[in-house]
Amino acid sequence: MSSTRASLLVIYTGGTIGMVDSPQGLIPGHDFEARLRHALAALPPARRAALPDFHFLATARPIDSSAATPSDWRDLAGLVAEHYPAHDGVVILHGTDTLAWTASSLAYQLQGIDRPVILTGAMEPLERTGSDALGNIEAAMRFATDARLQEVALCFAGRLLRGVRSRKWQARHADAFTSPNHPPLGEFVDDDAVLFPGRGLERHQRGAPRFELPDVSGLAEGSVPRLVLWPGIAAWQLEAWLLDDRVRGALLEVWGGGNLPEDPAIMGVLARASGEGKLLAAISQCPHGSISIGAYAAGQGLLDAGVLSGDDMTPEAAVTKLVHLLAQPLDDAERRRRFLTPLVGERTAPPIRQD
Repeated sequence: MSSTRASLLVIYTGGTIGMVDSPQGLIPGHDFEARLRHALAALPPARRAALPDFHFLATARPIDSSAATPSDWRDLAGLVAEHYPAHDGVVILHGTDTLAWTASSLAYQLQGIDRPVILTGAMEPLERTGSDALGNIEAAMRFATDARLQEVALCFAGRLLRGVRSRKWQARHADAFTSPNHPPLGEFVDDDAVLFPGRGLERHQRGAPRFELPDVSGLAEGSVPRLVLWPGIAAWQLEAWLLDDRVRGALLEVWGGGNLPEDPAIMGVLARASGEGKLLAAISQCPHGSISIGAYAAGQGLLDAGVLSGDDMTPEAAVTKLVHLLAQPLDDAERRRRFLTPLVGERTAPPIRQD
């Protein structure tokens, strides 16, 4: 059972959850702490009594979810790192458009966190009739008091997902998020936050807490592009993206199990970019399953060009991991090793070799 006397930190960053209706449409609302406390106070007595005490903190400026940047991720991780020791858990209220991206980045930056960090948001503003906001907040707060959960997670529509495995999958529906290659960590059932055994990160597998809050200011805007291949893609198009001096790495979304056109010019661009020290990785365009680079002859060129396998990672997890590694003072070999190593449950661990 979760302790009802636990203390949480609730960080409000903006997003639809805090907006209000106006003649011009939805606009950012003011004094969200008072509005939140008022809404929570209106819950039925038993549910209200089950909620923890919380300290409220708002970011210096609202984060437009669709305009979130690596600098926003870094600032938010810094807030958590600064304030979390005084609280039993953290709830972050965030816009939904890039919620999975922020959750993925925070997972890498807050490696080894020894208490819950739960992100949530809403598809409708808090005060709108029928809004999903209050239900999402209530569930997130309840999960955030469970000391068994020691990672960054995303709570939405009653389901708790590993943050670095989550994706926004619906543009309008309340059940907007999914976790294609990892089962949910828990579920909010009959007003109770239930964690499923054996699905969370184990502390003994992670070692001591080791936050990594890299300075991303050294990365140019757009320095890690995400390139989705399409039939007819030409080498000159890849060259325009990958051989720009401002590009430090890239994610390639290829077909099926790891295939791309058997075009020597395309392979040459990839090899040149990799040879320049750019960190290139590939995942499948298919949301479920993983890639196996080199399993087909059509994918052998990726291996030859030094492109790393992203296994079954989401695009959000892969791009934020590239950004995270490139922002740190690591040599190329160490960056490549860390990308291929599961750090926070973002990719399926390789099988144990039986020598």
